[in-house]
Amino acid sequence: MTGLLTVSLAATALYGLSIASAGGAGAPTAATTPTADSQSVRAVNAANAFLSTLTSAQRQKVLFAWTDDAQRQRWSNLPTGLFQRAGLRYGDLSAAQRTALMTLLGTVLSPDGLKMVREQMAADEVLKTTDSGGPGAAGGTPPTGTPPNGGTPPSGGTPPSGGPGGQLIFGSDEYYVSFLGTPSTSSPWTLQYGGHHLAINATVVGPNITLAPSLTGGQPIQATVNGKTTTIVTQVPEEVQDASALLSSLNAAQRAQAVRGTGRIDLVLGPGQDGKTLQPEGLPGSAMTAAQRARLLTLIRERVEILNPDDAAAKLREIERNLNSTYFAWFGPTTSEGAGNAYWRVTGPTVTIEFSPQSMGGELSNHLHNMYREPGNDYGAAWTK
Repeated sequence: MTGLLTVSLAATALYGLSIASAGGAGAPTAATTPTADSQSVRAVNAANAFLSTLTSAQRQKVLFAWTDDAQRQRWSNLPTGLFQRAGLRYGDLSAAQRTALMTLLGTVLSPDGLKMVREQMAADEVLKTTDSGGPGAAGGTPPTGTPPNGGTPPSGGTPPSGGPGGQLIFGSDEYYVSFLGTPSTSSPWTLQYGGHHLAINATVVGPNITLAPSLTGGQPIQATVNGKTTTIVTQVPEEVQDASALLSSLNAAQRAQAVRGTGRIDLVLGPGQDGKTLQPEGLPGSAMTAAQRARLLTLIRERVEILNPDDAAAKLREIERNLNSTYFAWFGPTTSEGAGNAYWRVTGPTVTIEFSPQSMGGELSNHLHNMYREPGNDYGAAWTK
């Protein structure tokens, strides 16, 4: 697939986000782990089945101590060449090992979540095959406005530090899998899988599984080949539609409260922001009609239901109980046509969701950095301390 989006080395500074630092929140400490349920048992069995396909050298690469805080935070939106991940590279796995890995991801994620992972990897294959130096590759406008609540404004200058430098490498081969701790029904462990624009951190603690924090999004969301446009990452247009529908349903007073700025902003709780929380801002569910709260819940479902149905259902019940104290905030254009170019956020007692379009690549809605977090529960911290 050629001719849609291009990336040049001169434009790497416009990627917006840097690597996750090795500092920040400390590693969760293991506490008494409650009994695993059937869903967690399936995840442990699938993890061990994957590990059984590996050589001893591969196992040494993929297994990290539960207390390895540097590896815990070693994820980023950046591609290989700006950021070096650790673990086992997807491109170095055999066909049987890849199948076992996808089976494992399918026990932690929902079918839609696994589809999203595959689609984001497919999108990176598109970047791999595009020519360098095309429209928007070295240009574009950085997000405007200052992220509230202590966020770091994006930089248009020096490329993010910490990467190895050199040539950028794209494609589905450049995704890595690793484990923190040994998969077990009696002690906590984390499955990490990610690459460019993707970081799945699935922590399993007894009967509980969380994806906090996880970065999703992708580039390109859509691609045009031989005059035909195809949506590659199908979740993004669904979120844009649901967010736009919620914003459009607001009256003038509600909209004045929800819209916090006319320019989009970058992620506030992206890589390197572990353990931090946001003060809610925008329009709370308590100020919405029943129909609007239903739209808000639909929007939240789009992200939460990346997780397997069993664990997602428990999280959604908790979110619904707290819906009146869950806020919706919008930064950017408010027309339905511009909805995909705006940043929006959902902030509640147990969930934080961000949707952040990026300028690199030309079309803002075609390059996304999105985040999912649970306040106080990064990497299952609330269950392990």
